[in-house]
Amino acid sequence: MANPPIANQIRTLRFMAGEMTQADLGDRVGVTRQTIAAIEQGKYSPTLETAFRIARAFDKPLEEVFQWEGD
Repeated sequence: MANPPIANQIRTLRFMAGEMTQADLGDRVGVTRQTIAAIEQGKYSPTLETAFRIARAFDKPLEEVFQWEGD
């Protein structure tokens, strides 16, 4: 199965946020570290709610965190 056509800037944003860990971000948004890792690697698309929570954790608009690369 192909990866979902959604790119993200989570790794960069975590680094810019004082090298926040995947576990720290997961705790903030209510998901596991493994879920953050899978989203970050483009292997899993978050729910809309989780995507908004991740964007809010970085105080960024959704479009600065996630980009649609589909048709």
